[in-house]
Amino acid sequence: MPRTVSHPELLSGGSDEPFRQTLYLMVLAFGRLIACREAFGRAMALTGSQFAVMVGTAYRQKTEGVSIRELSEHVQLASTHVTTEVGRLIRKGLLTKRANTRDRRGVLVKLSRKGEAALLQVAPLVRAINDVLFENVERKDFVAVTRFLGRACDRARCPCRRSHQPSVNVWWTKISSR
Repeated sequence: MPRTVSHPELLSGGSDEPFRQTLYLMVLAFGRLIACREAFGRAMALTGSQFAVMVGTAYRQKTEGVSIRELSEHVQLASTHVTTEVGRLIRKGLLTKRANTRDRRGVLVKLSRKGEAALLQVAPLVRAINDVLFENVERKDFVAVTRFLGRACDRARCPCRRSHQPSVNVWWTKISSR
């Protein structure tokens, strides 16, 4: 089988097996995190994405609220998706929105009192699950993972995303049709 990566730093004795094993572990870990996010959402009668939007709002709203753009960047969801979920959460009475006085085209989102109460109610579950998931993780390991994921998730350099550049689309079409 040909190697799946050519970066010398990711090979061990010319083999890509440790690289592939790391990717498999990442997929497993991220799958578990997504399952937990979905479970936290269900505990609030929400989806996992809605839960992420609620928590993201709580951490970014300050006193005036958070913009959709800032919220989407924080929770790593597309702004169109965040906009949809914010609308649903407003209809459920968990978020409020108002015009952004600094940018009249945008809105600022905040937790409603009902939203604050809902997050306070689910917080013990979230904390207990996170404590179990991360009980053997040291701060230095978490910092290293954060740095690694920041580099790996650099959207500007992601070759698999569709591009407006024809050469990238031709390359992507060639490799995806194999």
